[in-house]
Amino acid sequence: MAAPKTRRSVFLGRLPLPERNYLADALRAETVGGVLLLAAAVTALIWANTPLREGYESVRSFHVGPAALGLDLSVQHWAADGLLAVFFFVAGIELKRELVAGELREPKAAILPVVAAICGMAVPALVYTAVAASGGGSLGGWAVPTATDIAFALAVLAVIGTSLPSALRAFLLTLAVVDDLFAILIIAVFFTSKLNFAALGFAFVGLAVFWLLLRKGVRGWYVYVPLAVLNWALMYNSGVHATIAGVAMGLMLRCTRRDGEEQSPGEHIEHLVRPLSAGLAVPLFALFSAGVRVSGGALADVFTRPETLGVVLGLVVGKAIGVFGGTWAAARFTRAELNPDLKWPDVLAVASLAGIGFTVSLLIGELAFGYDEGLGGEVKAAVLIGSLIAAVLSSTLLKLRDNKYKKLCAEEDRDEDEDGIPDIYEQDNPEFHLRMAARYEAKAAEHRRLAEVAAGRTTGDDGPA
Repeated sequence: MAAPKTRRSVFLGRLPLPERNYLADALRAETVGGVLLLAAAVTALIWANTPLREGYESVRSFHVGPAALGLDLSVQHWAADGLLAVFFFVAGIELKRELVAGELREPKAAILPVVAAICGMAVPALVYTAVAASGGGSLGGWAVPTATDIAFALAVLAVIGTSLPSALRAFLLTLAVVDDLFAILIIAVFFTSKLNFAALGFAFVGLAVFWLLLRKGVRGWYVYVPLAVLNWALMYNSGVHATIAGVAMGLMLRCTRRDGEEQSPGEHIEHLVRPLSAGLAVPLFALFSAGVRVSGGALADVFTRPETLGVVLGLVVGKAIGVFGGTWAAARFTRAELNPDLKWPDVLAVASLAGIGFTVSLLIGELAFGYDEGLGGEVKAAVLIGSLIAAVLSSTLLKLRDNKYKKLCAEEDRDEDEDGIPDIYEQDNPEFHLRMAARYEAKAAEHRRLAEVAAGRTTGDDGPA
């Protein structure tokens, strides 16, 4: 007797309804934030390349903060170390949720996006290293092209008017979450300055208190916000990048729902903080970090200097090859079948979209090369140009399949019985089919009545008067 065939897993298959609803809410906020991020970047470029340039430099170099606490920082520094801590706090919650309730909770389902994300970071780093080494450039920027900016990617989708099916959006979000995890590790390991062990010890105590209060069920923003600010300040003074405190506190939140809960505490807090992160923190960071001088000579230097060329090729070529190649290889290894409604070119388009590495790439560029207008400024310009090329390339690939995506999205959203649940999720529900039968029977009865009325009019028509 032949052994039964093992059912093969489906890659980019339909999401469970709660996951789909959560994804829609999360990406809606990120899309709005991405548009603001795009506007902030354009504003910074205009501001830095007009006669008002001196004012721009004065604003972002203006120092404010208590010097006695080691926090007399420039506005640009506050944006990178302070505001981005909010961004990484949300990233920590996203990562925790993915690990306990999302795509990463089951090892079999997590293999594909995790491998894709790892390859999508490793290949750009290798591309940068190869280009920089061959040209005799600095290898210190190897991590710059490794990250994906989900908000900027969604802003591109909003601008070009393309609606990705939820499975592709979930794949892109999971890639970005895993990217953020490894970016956090890269920042913590490779960009930590001389350690102040006293401040680091107090930071760990503060994080432990934060965790203990959460476990005891203590509530009140007036408890957690001051403690979070204290933990951030201690982490900053320890020499470890301050955004690590945000990630750590995000990971401590409970992201599983208990009986009677519509949202877990982590989901609730993320819902409150995400607009602050996407709508204020990240755009302000872009405003004070993306302002670089752009001229014909500067643009030419981006494609001739080994460090900047490595960043551009890492984002455009490395990301696409890494994400697509890692996904294809993992699918072959795990014998996963691609969703029959999608094709591998769709995966390539998303892989190209992952080459938009704006926010974290700019941050790592500042950490690697400093805040000055020398190599640091040129690397920023390379990030902007590489992200722009990746956006144009992915937009072109996505537009080729736009009609197919619109049909898939319409199918996902169709709700003929108007009960608030898409029909595609109710195919196994007998009550749904009974409701639909009643609706069709009512429509049929109405059409029969109209047919009888029309027939009566025809019978009574004896010709012209």
